[in-house]
Amino acid sequence: MLIAGFPAGAWETNCYLVAPAAGEECVIIDPGHRAAPGVEEALKKHRLKPVAVILTHGHLDHVASVVPVCGAHDVPAWIHPEDRYMMSDPEKALGRSIGMPLIGELTVGEPDDVKELTDGAKLQLAGLELSVAHAPGHTKGSVTFQMPESADIPSVFFSGDLLFPGSIGRTDLPGGDMDEMLASLARVCLPLDDSTVVLPGHLQQTTIGQERATNPYLRQVAAARQGHSVDESSAPRRGM
Repeated sequence: MLIAGFPAGAWETNCYLVAPAAGEECVIIDPGHRAAPGVEEALKKHRLKPVAVILTHGHLDHVASVVPVCGAHDVPAWIHPEDRYMMSDPEKALGRSIGMPLIGELTVGEPDDVKELTDGAKLQLAGLELSVAHAPGHTKGSVTFQMPESADIPSVFFSGDLLFPGSIGRTDLPGGDMDEMLASLARVCLPLDDSTVVLPGHLQQTTIGQERATNPYLRQVAAARQGHSVDESSAPRRGM
């Protein structure tokens, strides 16, 4: 298994290229602001051929390079239908203007081929299996991708802006909802094995076991399931 990741752009959003091995087909996850040069560098370094771009959600910092990346390699982009509008109208997704200097650097719009993600779908791409879970809270169309455990590799969970080391995605932008976020954490994250490797949309990798023990929000939803109360409302939230 090959996973090449790098932080890109003004928000240091993690972009991932995933393939069975070097020299094979790959998928690209969340090519955001200024990610295109890093994508091309990783493709060349590992001799990869992209077959699709898949998106955890529609915020600008995760989709800003979708049009050039898909166009350069003639591949489709997959996104949940509730976030699809954000590719063409990023300012609406933020609830305000983000400023002309930044917009001027972007190719706003959809690539030629857009496919829609659904909850529970299993994507078979580039010789990989990725399970899709709809996880609203940060946005209405946020999703996560999980790869199954293999003989020598634990399960890998691409959490987008649902779960970070010690934190979660912010819920104060259009489409954000704290109750939905906590419900998604409980439904999507709590059932995962402790050994599951979490590759988030920002910051460094972690594991479900580490977050179950230390992340105040995951502790909160776990306690609620057991009928206890943990007030962690002052803990930070991250993302755009």
